[in-house]
Amino acid sequence: MRSTNTKISSAPKGGFLAKLRAAGLRPTRQRLALGKLLFAPGDRHVTAEGLHGEATRAGAKLSLATVYNTLHQFTSAGLLRQVIVDGEKTYFDTNMGDHHHFYVEDQALLMDIPGDTVRIDGLPKAPAGTEIERVEVVVRLKSRN
Repeated sequence: MRSTNTKISSAPKGGFLAKLRAAGLRPTRQRLALGKLLFAPGDRHVTAEGLHGEATRAGAKLSLATVYNTLHQFTSAGLLRQVIVDGEKTYFDTNMGDHHHFYVEDQALLMDIPGDTVRIDGLPKAPAGTEIERVEVVVRLKSRN
């Protein structure tokens, strides 16, 4: 009989575990717990504080520092993209495809913009010994009141 228990401590099915191993990361309890939250519902934008709150509500006992460290490990391993919207707010994006973002400042809301809908013309030459890896656009919005 298959368990219907969805506690955070249960390992995610195949996909994320395989991603972790392919990225050279050991599947620790903390990584599995956070990966289940991050990658199960589809593409997401999360802050470390928001993810820590989700993990706590799901019954995981993780410090905020562990959440930050794990998010940065996932980013370094190519599983997440870091989106810095200002000096105080950083989001982690599970969508690794070509895209940009709208940021609604007064709601602290980050939304995807398909990559093929933004055109950039006239980029400067990269400095000697470097090449442009990608260009990311964040379009800042505010609600009309």
